[in-house]
Amino acid sequence: MDTHDPNTLPQPAPAEAPIAADEATDRRMMERAIELAGAAARGDEVPVGAVIYRGADLIAEAHNLRECASDPTAHAEILALRLAAGELGTWRLSDCSMAVTLEPCVMCAGAVVNSRLGRLVYGAADPKAGAVESLYQICADTRLNHRPLVVGGLMADPCGQILRDFFKERRSPGP
Repeated sequence: MDTHDPNTLPQPAPAEAPIAADEATDRRMMERAIELAGAAARGDEVPVGAVIYRGADLIAEAHNLRECASDPTAHAEILALRLAAGELGTWRLSDCSMAVTLEPCVMCAGAVVNSRLGRLVYGAADPKAGAVESLYQICADTRLNHRPLVVGGLMADPCGQILRDFFKERRSPGP
């Protein structure tokens, strides 16, 4: 006899111990993410950069490549997660942190949860598509089996400025 109740959701696994925060390292990694966002802008990509690190060691870095790769999934976060998993030989990134210049979208927030990332540090909030705190709270959803520690708004002004400058330039009339 099956005693499983289809109306009951499985309980999430207990959260792992959070990774200790080091503000100086987070700032240094966010500075690198901002540099990567600048590289994206120079390549006519929406300027978002992401780095994954463990302690003070940078594991992987990426910036948006959707336009150049003609790939809707080539967001900085997805690319950095793929590179980190390859570098570490595991998809479970529970002892890693990510610094990203813009609050992740639904796809990227889902990938953060699925990778078991330990910490997510983001710069600028995204009121139009942010899925970590602005529109949705995917990383805090208790129905999911993993919830990373989230630090929002680190260096939000420079992270947001690079986006504002990029879109302002795109909207301005040419010579």
